[in-house]
Formats: sequence, structure tokens, C-alpha cells
Amino acid sequence: MDPIKIRLTVGAKTFMATLVKSKTEEALINQLPFELKMVELNGNEKYAELKRPIPTNASNPGKISIGDILLYGDQTLVVFYKSFSTPYSYTNIGKIDDVTGLAAALGSGNISVKFELVN
Repeated sequence: MDPIKIRLTVGAKTFMATLVKSKTEEALINQLPFELKMVELNGNEKYAELKRPIPTNASNPGKISIGDILLYGDQTLVVFYKSFSTPYSYTNIGKIDDVTGLAAALGSGNISVKFELVN
């Protein structure tokens, strides 16, 4: 089975991401497409609340990598644009395939990001 791909659009820039096969992924796909007003946090991430909670399987990854798409709690979608160590637990949703230009596209303030299913 081919991996599920989504497209994230930030202004004129698009990024493809591969999702991790899970109940979380299935529930997220059922909410697509959507556009989220994402809030800047800590100079390394953007986050927004989903319309509805989705299933979780949280664990502490220890390290966040640029391009990680994770779920905090059961309703907060987070896109990371810098790598760092973390003490927090997240549910893995997926990863942006090519992070070139991701930090610049997400910028330093709050932004809108469109999420769409590709396949």
C-alpha cells in the first residue's frame, strides 16, 4: 500500500508530506481539506486546533526534527520548522518530505496553512 501524501500550502509555497499509517492519520484525513490559522510558538513551531479531537498514541520522541507534523493532546496540530530536543509527548502524524525553505515560508508570525489530500 502506498503511503498517504498531503500537500501543505503556505502562501505561494507548497510542501508535500508523507503521513504515518495509523488511526490518527485516518481521522485527520477525514477532516481534510482544511485551512488553519496557525499560531507561532517558541521560534520553532506553528500550531492550531483541529475542528474535532482525533485518536492519539502519544510518546516522547526525545528529539523534534524540522518538518515533523505531530499532534499535541488530541486536537492540536503542530508543524515544526526547527530541530530541537523536547520533554513533551506527541502523536506522530507525518513528516514534510523536503524541508527546503520551510522555515522561511512559515516565517516568524501567525500564518494560514492549507492542508489537502494528494492521493
